[in-house]
Amino acid sequence: MPTGSGAGEVLPHLREALEGSGPAWLPIPTSDRREARRLSDALAPGETIDDEVALVVTTSGTTGVPKGAMLSAAALRASGTATHDRLGGPGSWLLALPTHHIAGIQVLLRSILAGTQPTILDVSGGFLPEALAGAVSSMRGDRRYTALVPTQLIKALDAPVAAAALAELDGVLVGGAATPPPVYERAKAAGIHVVRTYGMSETCGGCVYDGIPLDGTQVRIEDGRVLLGGAMIASGYRGQPGHPAFAEPGWFRTEDAGVFDNGRLRITGRLDEAIMTGGLLVIPQVVEAVLMNHPAIRECVVLGLPDERLGQRVAVVVVPAPGAVPTLEQLREFVVAELDSIAAPRELTLVDEIPMRGPGKPDRTMLRENLLADSAR
Repeated sequence: MPTGSGAGEVLPHLREALEGSGPAWLPIPTSDRREARRLSDALAPGETIDDEVALVVTTSGTTGVPKGAMLSAAALRASGTATHDRLGGPGSWLLALPTHHIAGIQVLLRSILAGTQPTILDVSGGFLPEALAGAVSSMRGDRRYTALVPTQLIKALDAPVAAAALAELDGVLVGGAATPPPVYERAKAAGIHVVRTYGMSETCGGCVYDGIPLDGTQVRIEDGRVLLGGAMIASGYRGQPGHPAFAEPGWFRTEDAGVFDNGRLRITGRLDEAIMTGGLLVIPQVVEAVLMNHPAIRECVVLGLPDERLGQRVAVVVVPAPGAVPTLEQLREFVVAELDSIAAPRELTLVDEIPMRGPGKPDRTMLRENLLADSAR
């Protein structure tokens, strides 16, 4: 099971994966030696693996323990074909995401399926909106697409040249984390065709677009939990046979809470990130969705911290909007106006940037550790 990470190195492996003609491939970020060693130790790339497995994509979830979703060639083809069918046909793709995560891998897979050459935006030194505009202008073909995470979209919207470039594309897939409604509305106002995607490594990436499952995808909800089924579901986790997430053949049991809203799937939060405060349950993403409507907030993350009286207290980490300095009292009043007072934050921390775990997902573990370390000083 070979490994690799650069876009030039990735494409040959992905072609073999789609054809089912090569050994299973495990993308590992070789630029981060400590992370590469951690993943290799956990997923044992040198050991044998089922012949049907074409690709093993790592996903750490919220526990920080690496898992490898085993994806077949048939699953990868089903995902890519369903995406093109939903978007209106194959096209050329712009890669603006790392190639060791499923979202970046899928951009390259779709390019291979479409028979087009991907345009590569170097994000190894960070995402630069101005560079995005130049990359879009170099794309060719009748239909042009890209995939971003919400933080990239926010940065692009703050740079008029980048927002104008994205508006030229036939589709901008946004996933990895929920797209805040105010950001989505800003993008629509800028003429950007945003497609909000939901999925994960275990489903070959996004399998529900704008709340509607792709062709071949099935969704059901049991006791508030989202279950996903279909041809794009992984065959299990590397080295973890019998994992309960794959207990039902052809289905993946997620850790996401969701509901059907007028026939569309709406994710309400993560079951494993819920905050138990004062004996009541608070879903961080519900509070975040409210706070993102506050004009003083650019980005935010809500999490629970240990509290002697409440068990956990609700805390919020905020990247302020330019020129704004939100206060805890303001944010509490804003949340109480929409939700129960138990959901209102009791602690506020202002930061310049939210640390990320993977593409687009806030690193809640790091934030929690940082806040606890600060309070201990």
